[in-house]
Amino acid sequence: MQKKTICFKSWPVLFSVVLVLAMLVTGCGGRSGGPGGGALSNPPENESANNGNEASGKVVIDFWAQKFEDTTDAWFKKWVGEFNKSQSEVEVKLTIVPADAWDQKMKAAQAAGKAPDIRTINYGNVANAAKTGQLMALNDLMEPSAFDDLYDNMKDFVSVNGQYYAYPKLVEPSAVMFYRKDMFHEAGLDPNQPPKTWAELLDAAQKLTKKGVFGLSIAQTAPDLGWSSWGLQYNGAGHLAVTEDWSQADVNNDGYKAVLDFYQKAYQSGVMPKQALAGYADIKPFGEGKIAIQICGSWAIGQLRNTYKDMVDKVGIAPMASMDGDLTKPTATLGGWSLAVDGKSELPQESADFISYLLAGDPNIMIDFFKTSQFSKFSPRKSVDEAMKSDPDASKDEWRALVSERIIPHSQAEPVYPWDISFALATSIESAMKGTSVDKALAKAEKDINDFIAKNKLAGTNPKK
Repeated sequence: MQKKTICFKSWPVLFSVVLVLAMLVTGCGGRSGGPGGGALSNPPENESANNGNEASGKVVIDFWAQKFEDTTDAWFKKWVGEFNKSQSEVEVKLTIVPADAWDQKMKAAQAAGKAPDIRTINYGNVANAAKTGQLMALNDLMEPSAFDDLYDNMKDFVSVNGQYYAYPKLVEPSAVMFYRKDMFHEAGLDPNQPPKTWAELLDAAQKLTKKGVFGLSIAQTAPDLGWSSWGLQYNGAGHLAVTEDWSQADVNNDGYKAVLDFYQKAYQSGVMPKQALAGYADIKPFGEGKIAIQICGSWAIGQLRNTYKDMVDKVGIAPMASMDGDLTKPTATLGGWSLAVDGKSELPQESADFISYLLAGDPNIMIDFFKTSQFSKFSPRKSVDEAMKSDPDASKDEWRALVSERIIPHSQAEPVYPWDISFALATSIESAMKGTSVDKALAKAEKDINDFIAKNKLAGTNPKK
Protein backbone atom coordinates (compact mmCIF):
# COMPACT_ATOMS: atom_id res chain seq x y z
CA MET A 1 0.00 0.00 0.00
CA GLN A 2 1.43 3.32 -1.01
CA LYS A 3 1.75 5.93 1.70
CA LYS A 4 0.37 9.40 1.27
CA THR A 5 1.55 12.61 2.86
CA ILE A 6 -1.50 14.22 4.47
CA CYS A 7 -1.86 17.80 5.56
CA PHE A 8 -4.36 18.80 8.21
CA LYS A 9 -5.28 22.19 9.54
CA SER A 10 -3.09 22.10 12.63
CA TRP A 11 -0.12 19.95 11.76
CA PRO A 12 1.34 19.52 8.30
CA VAL A 13 2.70 15.99 8.42
CA LEU A 14 6.14 16.25 6.84
CA PHE A 15 7.99 13.11 5.97
CA SER A 16 11.63 12.90 5.09
CA VAL A 17 12.60 10.83 2.06
CA VAL A 18 14.03 8.14 4.31
CA LEU A 19 10.88 7.93 6.41
CA VAL A 20 8.64 7.77 3.35
CA LEU A 21 10.72 4.96 1.87
CA ALA A 22 10.66 3.08 5.15
CA MET A 23 6.89 3.38 5.43
CA LEU A 24 6.44 2.30 1.82
CA VAL A 25 8.24 -0.91 2.67
CA THR A 26 6.41 -1.62 5.93
CA GLY A 27 3.01 -0.57 4.53
CA CYS A 28 2.97 -3.22 1.80
CA GLY A 29 3.08 -6.19 4.15
CA GLY A 30 0.93 -9.22 3.70
CA ARG A 31 -2.12 -8.22 5.74
CA SER A 32 -5.43 -9.43 4.54
CA GLY A 33 -9.03 -8.60 5.38
CA GLY A 34 -8.31 -5.36 7.23
CA PRO A 35 -5.76 -3.43 9.25
CA GLY A 36 -6.24 -5.77 12.20
CA GLY A 37 -4.96 -8.75 10.27
CA GLY A 38 -8.34 -10.13 9.32
CA ALA A 39 -10.04 -10.00 12.75
CA LEU A 40 -12.74 -7.58 11.62
CA SER A 41 -16.06 -9.32 11.94
CA ASN A 42 -16.31 -9.98 15.66
CA PRO A 43 -14.10 -7.66 17.71
CA PRO A 44 -14.71 -7.57 21.47
CA GLU A 45 -17.46 -4.98 21.62
CA ASN A 46 -16.07 -3.02 24.54
CA GLU A 47 -12.41 -3.64 23.93
CA SER A 48 -10.03 -1.15 22.35
CA ALA A 49 -9.13 -1.97 18.76
CA ASN A 50 -5.98 -0.10 17.81
CA ASN A 51 -5.47 -1.44 14.31
CA GLY A 52 -1.72 -1.08 14.55
CA ASN A 53 1.19 -0.35 16.81
CA GLU A 54 1.21 2.45 19.36
CA ALA A 55 4.45 3.94 18.08
CA SER A 56 6.44 5.87 20.63
CA GLY A 57 6.25 9.59 20.12
CA LYS A 58 2.69 9.55 18.82
CA VAL A 59 0.00 11.37 20.72
CA VAL A 60 -2.97 9.13 21.42
CA ILE A 61 -6.59 10.14 20.99
CA ASP A 62 -9.43 7.96 22.23
CA PHE A 63 -12.36 7.34 19.91
CA TRP A 64 -15.54 5.64 21.16
CA ALA A 65 -17.98 4.36 18.57
CA GLN A 66 -21.33 2.91 19.48
CA LYS A 67 -21.83 -0.67 18.35
CA PHE A 68 -23.59 -0.87 15.00
CA GLU A 69 -23.78 -3.57 12.33
CA ASP A 70 -20.67 -5.74 11.99
CA THR A 71 -20.00 -4.12 8.61
CA THR A 72 -19.99 -0.66 10.19
CA ASP A 73 -17.69 -1.76 13.00
CA ALA A 74 -15.33 -3.27 10.44
CA TRP A 75 -15.38 -0.06 8.42
CA PHE A 76 -14.38 1.97 11.48
CA LYS A 77 -11.57 -0.46 12.26
CA LYS A 78 -10.32 -0.40 8.67
CA TRP A 79 -10.09 3.37 8.34
CA VAL A 80 -8.78 4.01 11.84
CA GLY A 81 -6.02 1.64 10.85
CA GLU A 82 -5.41 3.44 7.57
CA PHE A 83 -5.24 6.77 9.35
CA ASN A 84 -2.78 5.47 11.91
CA LYS A 85 -0.53 4.12 9.16
CA SER A 86 -0.76 7.27 7.05
CA GLN A 87 1.17 9.57 9.39
CA SER A 88 3.52 9.51 12.37
CA GLU A 89 2.00 12.13 14.67
CA VAL A 90 -1.25 10.69 16.03
CA GLU A 91 -2.50 7.26 17.08
CA VAL A 92 -6.29 6.82 17.21
CA LYS A 93 -7.50 4.18 19.68
CA LEU A 94 -10.91 2.85 18.72
CA THR A 95 -13.28 1.34 21.28
CA ILE A 96 -16.55 -0.23 20.16
CA VAL A 97 -19.15 0.21 22.93
CA PRO A 98 -22.38 -1.84 22.98
CA ALA A 99 -25.45 0.35 22.64
CA ASP A 100 -27.02 -0.87 25.88
CA ALA A 101 -23.89 0.08 27.83
CA TRP A 102 -23.22 3.40 26.12
CA ASP A 103 -24.96 5.83 28.47
CA GLN A 104 -23.62 4.25 31.64
CA LYS A 105 -20.08 3.99 30.29
CA MET A 106 -20.07 7.55 28.94
CA LYS A 107 -21.46 9.07 32.14
CA ALA A 108 -18.89 7.22 34.23
CA ALA A 109 -16.07 8.38 31.99
CA GLN A 110 -17.26 11.98 32.08
CA ALA A 111 -17.57 11.90 35.87
CA ALA A 112 -14.01 10.58 36.15
CA GLY A 113 -12.66 13.15 33.68
CA LYS A 114 -11.80 10.37 31.23
CA ALA A 115 -14.30 10.91 28.44
CA PRO A 116 -13.05 9.95 24.97
CA ASP A 117 -11.68 12.68 22.72
CA ILE A 118 -14.04 11.65 19.92
CA ARG A 119 -17.41 9.94 20.08
CA THR A 120 -20.33 9.01 17.92
CA ILE A 121 -23.49 11.00 18.64
CA ASN A 122 -26.88 11.02 16.95
CA TYR A 123 -28.30 14.25 15.61
CA GLY A 124 -31.08 14.52 18.17
CA ASN A 125 -28.53 14.75 21.00
CA VAL A 126 -26.10 17.26 19.50
CA ALA A 127 -27.85 20.48 20.53
CA ASN A 128 -28.39 19.52 24.16
CA ALA A 129 -24.85 18.14 24.49
CA ALA A 130 -23.48 21.37 23.03
CA LYS A 131 -25.57 23.49 25.39
CA THR A 132 -24.24 21.64 28.43
CA GLY A 133 -20.62 21.95 27.32
CA GLN A 134 -20.12 18.31 26.47
CA LEU A 135 -19.01 19.07 22.91
CA MET A 136 -16.43 21.41 21.42
CA ALA A 137 -17.25 23.76 18.53
CA LEU A 138 -15.50 22.68 15.34
CA ASN A 139 -15.57 25.94 13.37
CA ASP A 140 -11.99 26.86 14.21
CA LEU A 141 -10.75 23.26 14.12
CA MET A 142 -11.88 22.22 10.65
CA GLU A 143 -11.67 23.93 7.28
CA PRO A 144 -14.75 25.98 6.33
CA SER A 145 -14.95 24.02 3.07
CA ALA A 146 -15.85 20.91 5.08
CA PHE A 147 -19.07 22.55 6.23
CA ASP A 148 -19.72 24.17 2.84
CA ASP A 149 -19.80 20.62 1.45
CA LEU A 150 -22.86 19.72 3.55
CA TYR A 151 -26.32 19.96 2.08
CA ASP A 152 -28.11 23.01 3.42
CA ASN A 153 -30.90 21.09 5.15
CA MET A 154 -28.31 19.03 7.04
CA LYS A 155 -26.17 21.82 8.44
CA ASP A 156 -28.76 22.51 11.12
CA PHE A 157 -28.47 18.93 12.40
CA VAL A 158 -25.04 19.59 13.89
CA SER A 159 -25.06 23.33 14.56
CA VAL A 160 -26.25 25.63 17.32
CA ASN A 161 -26.29 29.39 16.86
CA GLY A 162 -23.87 29.26 13.96
CA GLN A 163 -21.38 26.93 15.63
CA TYR A 164 -20.84 23.37 14.43
CA TYR A 165 -20.53 20.84 17.25
CA ALA A 166 -20.32 17.62 15.22
CA TYR A 167 -19.68 16.47 11.68
CA PRO A 168 -22.32 14.25 10.07
CA LYS A 169 -21.53 10.79 8.80
CA LEU A 170 -24.82 9.57 7.34
CA VAL A 171 -28.53 10.19 7.11
CA GLU A 172 -31.45 7.76 6.94
CA PRO A 173 -34.90 9.00 5.88
CA SER A 174 -37.55 7.73 8.24
CA ALA A 175 -40.22 7.21 5.57
CA VAL A 176 -39.89 5.60 2.15
CA MET A 177 -42.74 3.93 0.29
CA PHE A 178 -41.97 0.30 -0.64
CA TYR A 179 -44.55 -1.35 -2.90
CA ARG A 180 -45.01 -4.58 -4.81
CA LYS A 181 -45.11 -3.83 -8.53
CA ASP A 182 -46.58 -7.23 -9.36
CA MET A 183 -49.44 -6.70 -6.91
CA PHE A 184 -50.10 -3.28 -8.44
CA HIS A 185 -50.49 -4.96 -11.85
CA GLU A 186 -52.85 -7.57 -10.45
CA ALA A 187 -55.00 -4.86 -8.82
CA GLY A 188 -55.19 -2.80 -12.02
CA LEU A 189 -52.85 -0.11 -10.68
CA ASP A 190 -49.95 1.43 -12.59
CA PRO A 191 -46.69 0.50 -10.81
CA ASN A 192 -45.01 3.43 -12.53
CA GLN A 193 -47.46 5.82 -10.87
CA PRO A 194 -47.35 5.13 -7.11
CA PRO A 195 -49.74 7.14 -4.91
CA LYS A 196 -48.81 10.78 -4.36
CA THR A 197 -51.56 11.95 -1.99
CA TRP A 198 -52.79 10.44 1.24
CA ALA A 199 -56.19 9.89 -0.38
CA GLU A 200 -54.60 8.06 -3.33
CA LEU A 201 -52.56 5.95 -0.93
CA LEU A 202 -55.64 4.84 0.99
CA ASP A 203 -57.51 4.14 -2.25
CA ALA A 204 -54.65 2.04 -3.63
CA ALA A 205 -54.35 0.18 -0.33
CA GLN A 206 -58.05 -0.69 -0.49
CA LYS A 207 -57.65 -2.16 -3.97
CA LEU A 208 -54.55 -4.11 -2.95
CA THR A 209 -56.07 -5.67 0.16
CA LYS A 210 -57.09 -9.28 -0.40
CA LYS A 211 -57.05 -12.61 1.41
CA GLY A 212 -53.66 -13.00 3.04
CA VAL A 213 -52.42 -9.55 1.99
CA PHE A 214 -52.96 -6.18 3.63
CA GLY A 215 -52.77 -3.17 1.35
CA LEU A 216 -50.79 -0.96 3.71
CA SER A 217 -48.50 -1.05 6.69
CA ILE A 218 -47.41 2.02 8.63
CA ALA A 219 -46.65 2.57 12.30
CA GLN A 220 -49.61 1.85 14.58
CA THR A 221 -48.31 1.78 18.16
CA ALA A 222 -47.25 4.80 20.19
CA PRO A 223 -43.55 3.84 20.54
CA ASP A 224 -43.22 3.60 16.75
CA LEU A 225 -45.55 6.50 15.99
CA GLY A 226 -43.54 8.73 18.32
CA TRP A 227 -40.70 9.04 15.83
CA SER A 228 -41.99 7.69 12.52
CA SER A 229 -44.77 10.29 12.29
CA TRP A 230 -42.50 13.36 12.56
CA GLY A 231 -42.27 13.65 8.79
CA LEU A 232 -46.04 13.54 8.37
CA GLN A 233 -46.46 16.09 11.14
CA TYR A 234 -44.23 18.43 9.15
CA ASN A 235 -46.21 17.59 6.02
CA GLY A 236 -49.65 18.17 7.45
CA ALA A 237 -49.02 21.01 9.90
CA GLY A 238 -45.78 22.55 8.68
CA HIS A 239 -44.24 22.20 12.15
CA LEU A 240 -43.87 19.84 15.07
CA ALA A 241 -45.82 19.44 18.30
CA VAL A 242 -44.61 22.48 20.30
CA THR A 243 -43.87 26.10 19.61
CA GLU A 244 -40.27 26.97 18.80
CA ASP A 245 -39.65 28.39 22.26
CA TRP A 246 -41.09 25.22 23.82
CA SER A 247 -43.61 27.26 25.76
CA GLN A 248 -46.75 25.40 24.74
CA ALA A 249 -48.23 22.64 22.60
CA ASP A 250 -49.07 23.46 19.00
CA VAL A 251 -51.24 20.51 17.97
CA ASN A 252 -54.82 21.68 18.19
CA ASN A 253 -55.07 22.92 14.61
CA ASP A 254 -56.24 21.82 11.16
CA GLY A 255 -52.84 20.44 10.18
CA TYR A 256 -52.66 18.01 13.06
CA LYS A 257 -56.30 17.10 12.61
CA ALA A 258 -55.46 16.07 9.03
CA VAL A 259 -52.56 13.93 10.25
CA LEU A 260 -54.68 12.07 12.81
CA ASP A 261 -57.51 11.74 10.30
CA PHE A 262 -55.15 10.01 7.83
CA TYR A 263 -53.95 7.50 10.42
CA GLN A 264 -57.49 6.91 11.64
CA LYS A 265 -58.82 6.20 8.16
CA ALA A 266 -55.90 3.91 7.35
CA TYR A 267 -56.52 1.79 10.43
CA GLN A 268 -60.33 1.85 10.48
CA SER A 269 -60.69 1.05 6.77
CA GLY A 270 -59.29 -2.45 7.20
CA VAL A 271 -56.33 -2.03 4.84
CA MET A 272 -53.95 -2.42 7.78
CA PRO A 273 -53.59 -5.36 10.16
CA LYS A 274 -55.32 -4.76 13.48
CA GLN A 275 -52.14 -5.79 15.24
CA ALA A 276 -48.76 -4.90 13.78
CA LEU A 277 -47.06 -7.82 12.06
CA ALA A 278 -43.70 -6.31 13.02
CA GLY A 279 -42.27 -3.06 14.32
CA TYR A 280 -42.20 -0.09 11.98
CA ALA A 281 -38.46 -0.47 11.38
CA ASP A 282 -38.78 -4.07 10.16
CA ILE A 283 -39.63 -4.71 6.48
CA LYS A 284 -40.13 -8.45 7.14
CA PRO A 285 -43.94 -8.55 6.59
CA PHE A 286 -43.48 -6.89 3.21
CA GLY A 287 -40.61 -9.21 2.33
CA GLU A 288 -42.79 -12.21 3.15
CA GLY A 289 -45.56 -11.01 0.84
CA LYS A 290 -48.07 -10.14 3.56
CA ILE A 291 -48.09 -6.41 2.78
CA ALA A 292 -48.49 -4.69 -0.61
CA ILE A 293 -47.31 -1.21 0.45
CA GLN A 294 -45.11 -0.70 3.48
CA ILE A 295 -43.85 2.62 4.76
CA CYS A 296 -40.45 2.10 6.35
CA GLY A 297 -37.10 3.81 6.64
CA SER A 298 -34.37 3.68 4.01
CA TRP A 299 -32.54 1.04 6.05
CA ALA A 300 -35.09 -1.45 4.72
CA ILE A 301 -33.23 -1.36 1.40
CA GLY A 302 -30.38 -3.28 2.99
CA GLN A 303 -32.77 -5.74 4.64
CA LEU A 304 -34.55 -6.45 1.37
CA ARG A 305 -31.33 -6.91 -0.57
CA ASN A 306 -29.78 -9.15 2.05
CA THR A 307 -32.74 -11.21 3.20
CA TYR A 308 -35.29 -11.12 0.37
CA LYS A 309 -33.07 -11.10 -2.70
CA ASP A 310 -35.47 -13.17 -4.80
CA MET A 311 -38.26 -10.59 -4.67
CA VAL A 312 -36.24 -7.37 -5.04
CA ASP A 313 -37.08 -7.14 -8.75
CA LYS A 314 -40.77 -6.99 -7.82
CA VAL A 315 -40.28 -4.01 -5.51
CA GLY A 316 -40.76 -0.37 -6.35
CA ILE A 317 -39.84 2.53 -4.09
CA ALA A 318 -41.10 6.09 -3.98
CA PRO A 319 -41.37 9.05 -1.64
CA MET A 320 -44.06 8.67 1.01
CA ALA A 321 -47.28 10.25 -0.21
CA SER A 322 -47.96 13.87 0.77
CA MET A 323 -51.22 15.27 2.09
CA ASP A 324 -51.79 17.32 -1.08
CA GLY A 325 -49.54 15.46 -3.52
CA ASP A 326 -46.67 17.94 -3.36
CA LEU A 327 -43.65 15.67 -2.95
CA THR A 328 -41.33 18.62 -2.34
CA LYS A 329 -42.92 18.96 1.09
CA PRO A 330 -41.35 16.86 3.84
CA THR A 331 -42.76 13.43 4.60
CA ALA A 332 -39.66 12.11 6.38
CA THR A 333 -37.18 13.15 8.98
CA LEU A 334 -33.51 12.33 8.76
CA GLY A 335 -31.96 10.32 11.52
CA GLY A 336 -28.30 9.49 11.60
CA TRP A 337 -24.95 9.73 13.29
CA SER A 338 -22.07 12.13 13.53
CA LEU A 339 -18.68 12.43 15.20
CA ALA A 340 -17.94 15.06 17.83
CA VAL A 341 -14.99 16.23 19.90
CA ASP A 342 -15.42 16.14 23.67
CA GLY A 343 -15.73 19.55 25.29
CA LYS A 344 -12.84 18.80 27.64
CA SER A 345 -10.51 17.05 25.21
CA GLU A 346 -6.87 18.01 25.64
CA LEU A 347 -6.23 17.21 21.98
CA PRO A 348 -9.06 19.01 20.19
CA GLN A 349 -7.17 19.84 17.01
CA GLU A 350 -5.77 16.36 16.54
CA SER A 351 -9.24 14.96 17.18
CA ALA A 352 -10.83 17.29 14.66
CA ASP A 353 -8.13 16.40 12.14
CA PHE A 354 -9.09 12.75 12.38
CA ILE A 355 -12.77 13.63 11.85
CA SER A 356 -11.70 15.66 8.81
CA TYR A 357 -9.80 12.66 7.46
CA LEU A 358 -12.58 10.14 8.06
CA LEU A 359 -15.78 12.03 7.31
CA ALA A 360 -14.85 15.23 5.47
CA GLY A 361 -11.89 14.14 3.34
CA ASP A 362 -11.51 11.73 0.43
CA PRO A 363 -15.05 10.90 -0.81
CA ASN A 364 -13.94 7.33 -1.52
CA ILE A 365 -13.65 6.65 2.22
CA MET A 366 -17.35 7.36 2.66
CA ILE A 367 -18.30 5.60 -0.57
CA ASP A 368 -16.64 2.54 0.91
CA PHE A 369 -18.98 2.85 3.90
CA PHE A 370 -22.13 3.31 1.83
CA LYS A 371 -21.30 0.23 -0.21
CA THR A 372 -21.12 -1.83 2.98
CA SER A 373 -24.67 -0.69 3.82
CA GLN A 374 -26.02 -1.77 0.42
CA PHE A 375 -26.66 1.93 -0.22
CA SER A 376 -29.37 1.96 2.45
CA LYS A 377 -27.71 4.91 4.18
CA PHE A 378 -26.98 8.23 2.53
CA SER A 379 -24.43 10.98 2.45
CA PRO A 380 -24.83 14.47 3.93
CA ARG A 381 -22.01 15.70 1.63
CA LYS A 382 -22.45 17.04 -1.89
CA SER A 383 -18.98 15.95 -2.99
CA VAL A 384 -19.62 12.34 -1.98
CA ASP A 385 -22.85 12.19 -3.96
CA GLU A 386 -21.05 13.73 -6.92
CA ALA A 387 -18.27 11.15 -6.67
CA MET A 388 -20.84 8.36 -6.56
CA LYS A 389 -21.90 9.31 -10.08
CA SER A 390 -18.55 7.96 -11.25
CA ASP A 391 -18.57 4.88 -9.05
CA PRO A 392 -19.59 1.77 -11.01
CA ASP A 393 -21.79 0.38 -8.23
CA ALA A 394 -23.33 3.58 -6.90
CA SER A 395 -24.04 5.14 -10.29
CA LYS A 396 -26.20 2.18 -11.36
CA ASP A 397 -28.24 2.00 -8.16
CA GLU A 398 -31.65 3.45 -8.98
CA TRP A 399 -32.96 3.17 -5.42
CA ARG A 400 -29.99 5.12 -4.09
CA ALA A 401 -30.54 7.83 -6.67
CA LEU A 402 -34.26 8.13 -5.93
CA VAL A 403 -33.79 8.46 -2.17
CA SER A 404 -30.86 10.87 -2.43
CA GLU A 405 -32.48 13.05 -5.10
CA ARG A 406 -36.20 12.97 -4.29
CA ILE A 407 -36.51 12.29 -0.56
CA ILE A 408 -33.47 13.52 1.35
CA PRO A 409 -33.43 17.10 -0.05
CA HIS A 410 -36.97 17.66 1.24
CA SER A 411 -36.64 15.94 4.60
CA GLN A 412 -36.39 17.64 7.97
CA ALA A 413 -34.28 17.24 11.09
CA GLU A 414 -35.59 15.24 14.01
CA PRO A 415 -36.80 17.30 16.99
CA VAL A 416 -34.51 17.91 19.94
CA TYR A 417 -37.27 18.31 22.54
CA PRO A 418 -37.79 15.54 25.12
CA TRP A 419 -39.21 12.23 23.94
CA ASP A 420 -42.16 12.62 26.34
CA ILE A 421 -43.61 15.25 23.99
CA SER A 422 -43.37 12.98 20.96
CA PHE A 423 -44.86 10.11 22.94
CA ALA A 424 -47.82 12.19 24.10
CA LEU A 425 -48.64 13.08 20.49
CA ALA A 426 -48.07 9.48 19.39
CA THR A 427 -50.46 8.23 22.04
CA SER A 428 -53.11 10.54 20.63
CA ILE A 429 -52.54 9.18 17.11
CA GLU A 430 -52.88 5.58 18.31
CA SER A 431 -55.98 6.54 20.27
CA ALA A 432 -57.57 8.05 17.16
CA MET A 433 -56.68 4.96 15.14
CA LYS A 434 -58.48 2.82 17.71
CA GLY A 435 -61.64 4.92 17.50
CA THR A 436 -61.29 8.03 19.70
CA SER A 437 -62.46 11.15 17.89
CA VAL A 438 -59.65 13.23 16.40
CA ASP A 439 -60.70 16.32 18.34
CA LYS A 440 -60.77 14.46 21.65
CA ALA A 441 -57.42 12.77 21.00
CA LEU A 442 -55.73 16.07 20.15
CA ALA A 443 -57.25 17.82 23.16
CA LYS A 444 -55.70 15.21 25.43
CA ALA A 445 -52.33 15.47 23.65
CA GLU A 446 -52.41 19.24 24.05
CA LYS A 447 -53.11 18.97 27.77
CA ASP A 448 -50.49 16.28 28.36
CA ILE A 449 -47.81 18.21 26.49
CA ASN A 450 -48.60 21.48 28.27
CA ASP A 451 -48.57 19.73 31.65
CA PHE A 452 -45.15 18.23 30.84
CA ILE A 453 -43.80 21.62 29.73
CA ALA A 454 -44.97 23.26 32.95
CA LYS A 455 -43.76 20.48 35.23
CA ASN A 456 -40.29 20.45 33.67
CA LYS A 457 -40.03 24.20 33.10
CA LEU A 458 -39.25 23.75 29.42
CA ALA A 459 -40.45 27.14 28.23
CA GLY A 460 -37.54 29.08 26.78
CA THR A 461 -35.05 26.21 27.03
CA ASN A 462 -34.83 25.16 23.37
CA PRO A 463 -31.05 24.86 22.85
CA LYS A 464 -31.45 25.74 19.18
CA LYS A 465 -32.88 29.16 20.01
